[in-house]
Parts: sequence; structure tokens; C-alpha cells
Amino acid sequence: MDTETGHDQAREPGDTTRLASALRLAVGRATPRRRHPHAVGDVSLSGVSVLARLAADGPSSPGSLAELERVRPQAMASTLAALGERGLVGRAPDAADGRRIIVAITEEGRAMLAARRSESVHRLSAVLDEFTDQERETLAAALPLLDRLAERL
Repeated sequence: MDTETGHDQAREPGDTTRLASALRLAVGRATPRRRHPHAVGDVSLSGVSVLARLAADGPSSPGSLAELERVRPQAMASTLAALGERGLVGRAPDAADGRRIIVAITEEGRAMLAARRSESVHRLSAVLDEFTDQERETLAAALPLLDRLAERL
């Protein structure tokens, strides 16, 4: 809070550096709390992200997944190996090119993802219940902007 003006300078629309700093701090404070191990599945955040992508977009190659998740192919191979060991993803040769591997989420992977989402949504809902209707409306209105921001980072 700026003591001279009596308001938060991060809310000044023209001051993108302060806004970026305040947003980074707020998201940074919330993210580690969401990343704590969950009772359901105990899968890494990167593993959950891959499962969610496969569930939404369908089967994909490891190279495509690495590109979409913005990680090195070696990191994706490690993530997929861990998911495969747990039976959460399956691999099969590409029907069009037998040299390529295609990865797909399994039914067990879908069930774990649904349970994990349910737990996470429950935790967020409990916190949001403490917010006023106006605060929840403000958060809802900001979601498209946050999605756009995440896509461009």
C-alpha cells in the first residue's frame, strides 16, 4: 500500500512492472501450497499436467507432449516412465508410423486424475467460501485474463 496515495500501486494499470511483481508474488505464494503432495495419487505436478493434457486432447507422441508442456524431451521421458510404471498411461506404436510411439491415458489414469481434481477443487472451494460474493465475482472475471497470461508465458 502506498502511504502517500492510500492505495495499492500494483493496481495502477500503466505500471506493468509493479503489477507483474505483485502478480508473481501472489501466484508464487499460492502455488507451493497447491503443490504439496496430495493424498490421491501422489503424482508430480508435471505428471498431473501430462495426464490432464492427454485426457483433454487425446493420445500424443512424447515429443509433442514435451513441446506442449515446454520441457526437454528427456524430462518428458522421465515423467512418462513414472506414469507408465503406475499404469496411468499406456504406450503403443503409431498406426501411421510404427517407429513412433503414441502415449494415451489409461482408465486408471483418468480415475486418479478425477479423484485428484475433486480433492483440489474441494480445497479451493473451502477457501473461496470465505470470500464475499463480490470477491468471487472479481476472481471469476479475471479468469480469462489469467488463462491468456498463462498461455503467453
